Parts: sequence; structure tokens; C-alpha cells
Amino acid sequence: MGGSAQASTTAALGSNWYAAAPYLMPLDNNPPNPTDVMAATGVKAFQLAFILAPNGGGCTPTWGGTSAVSSDTSVAATISSIRAAGGDVSVSIGGYGGTKLGQTCADPASTAAAYQQVIDKYGLHAMDFDLEEPEYENSTAVANEIGAAQILQRNNPGLYLSVTTPGTAAGTGWFGQQMLNQAKTDGFTPNNFSIMPFDGGFNGASSQISALQAFNTMLMNTFGWDSATAYAHEGISMMNGRSDSGEFFYQSDFQTVLNFAETNHMARYTFWSVNRDRQCTPPDNNGTTSGTCSSVPQNSWDFTKYDVQFAGATPPTTTPSPSASASASASPSPTSSSGGGTCTAAPWNSGTAYNGGAVVSYNGHQWTAKWWTEADTPGGAAGVWTDDGPC
Repeated sequence: MGGSAQASTTAALGSNWYAAAPYLMPLDNNPPNPTDVMAATGVKAFQLAFILAPNGGGCTPTWGGTSAVSSDTSVAATISSIRAAGGDVSVSIGGYGGTKLGQTCADPASTAAAYQQVIDKYGLHAMDFDLEEPEYENSTAVANEIGAAQILQRNNPGLYLSVTTPGTAAGTGWFGQQMLNQAKTDGFTPNNFSIMPFDGGFNGASSQISALQAFNTMLMNTFGWDSATAYAHEGISMMNGRSDSGEFFYQSDFQTVLNFAETNHMARYTFWSVNRDRQCTPPDNNGTTSGTCSSVPQNSWDFTKYDVQFAGATPPTTTPSPSASASASASPSPTSSSGGGTCTAAPWNSGTAYNGGAVVSYNGHQWTAKWWTEADTPGGAAGVWTDDGPC
């Protein structure tokens, strides 16, 4: 399928959906069927990862360093299925592994030309620059990437652009600050600068919020913005469940960060990754981190539903058919085989305070509160809710 044809026939979603698009690896880490995830959660956009330079070198875009974008049919088919279901995608370049195009292309113009091939191939309305090690430690590579982003912004009016970089307790590290300085020097402002507050000694939502507050100050100091303007250009990308370094982030942490992001009118709220948004077998994955499950107790797609809420939509309280849910996950949650049904109890609301004995519906099941609770997800790690079974 031609990218130009897609570009002319596929309308962009509202920017709220690109701001809430969770990361999905379409070719690796046992990818779920994205349309099943859409049906179960209400999510409309995914952040497809990652575009890299060829493993053998060069300045042409590939998926994961091995699959040339120019000859791709697999990801194109995935994108078409998402769009046919009413959704869309953003494509993320970079990531933690592999060689980045900013490292192999000669200058910002050639780097931008490589990314323009991706935009044209898939008719993209959004792109994410995920600048991590070792690329973001290379000032020339960072200049190529930020310069390329600015060129793409100029040549593709309306293109939604996010720039994602590692997070630290101070907001971001020295190299992240250099990236911000490069953007300031170039006069480039994307839709958002996002940090990833995990894999750096973090412990739950409070540490992530502290990092977001520190990053807000960095944005203010770098660009001369007031706090509200900085938050309007600030985003977060989290890791659901067990992180690479053994930190844990539960549903309740995602809810707390969501509340903070909404209260401060932040520009982006996303996570890594949909491939991991399902329960391991056993649930703790024997104390290890997986690319295909979260290593915490959960229903399938629990974490994706927080992105849907950030986009301004209400996730469904019942699941799709058992066959659809089962095909979407190698380890389906108990609700996957519930047989469906209509819940009569009021849907659980994260902003409502419930007394012990309160009854709600969530994810196709009825739940009873054991004690007073607010913002604790039914089925979450807090153990506040008793699962009364499928509706």
C-alpha cells in the first residue's frame, strides 16, 4: 500500500489521542492484536516502536534495524487494521537499543529525509523522538535529531511531535539538559518534551511526580516559560509493572500520576508498553522483568485504560467477547472467560470515595469494597476490592 494514498484518505485524530498513545512493538515482544485492545479499552492510538538505522549502517529507516521501511508490508497491515477500526498511530524513532539514524546520517537534513520516508510510507500524523543512550550522549547525533524534528515540523504542517528522554530525580540528567539546550538554540518547540521516570531509583508515583515537578522547573529555566506553560509542554512516559531495574509501578501509581497530569494540564501521558499490559504466569514472573507481561497482578489492558482516561474518554466497563480477549493475550485475565454480560452496579470511578460494602462494576466484574477507598483500582495491588465474579 502506498503511504501517499494513506495520507490523502486517513484523517488525523485529535491531538489528545496522540498525547495518550501507549507504546506498542508491532513486530516483537509477542504483540497483541491492537484492534482487540481497542475494543477492550477504547484506546484509539498506538505509539509504534522503533525506527532505527540499519544494523549494517546507513541512513535509511528500518524497523528494529532489520526490516526496511521501504519494503515493509507487516507494519503497514497493522496500521491499516487500526485505522479501519477508527484509530491511528504515531511512530517512535530511537529507543534504548540499536543504532539511531541521528548517529549514522550526516546532518539534520539527511536525518529528516530518512524520517520523511516513514511519514510518507504510512501517511503519518504523529511522530515521537525517543532520545536515549548512547545516542543522546552524542552532541552531533542529538543536533541531527532535534534539527530533523524541526525540519519535519516545518515540512509537515500539523504533524504532532513528542520528544522523549530518560528521567531522573532531578527531572532529567545532564544529557537531557543538553538536548533541551539544543532545542532552544534551534528555536524548536515540539508538542511536548516527555521524561521516563523509571529505571533510575524510582519508587512508585510520589517519586515520579517529584521528577515531573523538577522537570517542570528545568523547562521553565531553559525556555523562559512560566510553570503552566511548561506543564502544557511536558509529558510522562512510564513503565507498567516491574521495570528493568526491579522498580514496581502498580495501577494505583498510574492513577495517582494521572490525577497529577490532569490537574496540571500536562501535554502527554503514556507508558511502555501495551505488549506488557497483561498478567504473567505466575503473576510475579518469578521476580523477573518481561517484555510481554507486567510481573504484577492485573487484568489484561488495565494500564492502557489510564491512557484512555487521559485522552478524555471513558474506558468500557465490560470486556469484548471471550474469544477476542483470549486471542489478545497469552495469559488472559479471569474476565477474559467471563462470558460477558451487562453490569448493573455503577461503574467504578477513580475520583469517588467508597465506604466499605460499596458495590461497583469494573472490567466486566462486580466488586465490593472491604473498607474505605479512593482511587484504588478493583483487582489492583492494594487488595481493597473483593471480586464478586462476572456480571
